[in-house]
Amino acid sequence: MARVNVYIDGFNLYYGCLKRTPYKWLDLGRLCRRLLPSDVVQYISYYTARVSARPHNPRAPFDQQVYLRALQTIPKLSITYGHFLTHSVSMMLSSVTPPQRVWVEKTEEKGSDVNLGAHLVRDAFQNNFEVAVLVTNDSDLAEPVRIVRQAGFPVGILNPHQHHSNVLKQLATFVKRIRQGGLLASQFPASMTNVKGTFHKPRSW
Repeated sequence: MARVNVYIDGFNLYYGCLKRTPYKWLDLGRLCRRLLPSDVVQYISYYTARVSARPHNPRAPFDQQVYLRALQTIPKLSITYGHFLTHSVSMMLSSVTPPQRVWVEKTEEKGSDVNLGAHLVRDAFQNNFEVAVLVTNDSDLAEPVRIVRQAGFPVGILNPHQHHSNVLKQLATFVKRIRQGGLLASQFPASMTNVKGTFHKPRSW
């Protein structure tokens, strides 16, 4: 049984297989153990950023905080935060004739892929695992995966998306898709307790 560290790109996971599903209350520890049954999951690193309220979802920050509280009940799981960058960009509106150029507000999550890649390479060169597993389908992580593979470590990909990144597939030791059955079987209890008391799965989830 190999010692495995798991590195989770939170937003890639969310947009790949959780958004608009009933599976957002996901126990990442249980999911990792289910998908890696022959290994010892010794550490889970989760990368995300704090969301802001939106007109269509004013409860988003509160719901996210409740979920982070649930994740913090998982032993040997750490959370590393990036940030959001919002700026105005000019884009073509093609749904009208003739097409018109408009200014839109674009929000991008920054830092998670860089943090994940840096921690992956650091842990490899500190010999902190025997196998690294990434939960992502982001080809921007190809270079750190390549470095760790060249250092002699197996790197697996648990892909939350329907199709695999060709670049990651070529570099990885193995690739598995995260499927609905695994998500269904890896949910937190609706009611949970930590040192601060009892809390519940968000109503909208």
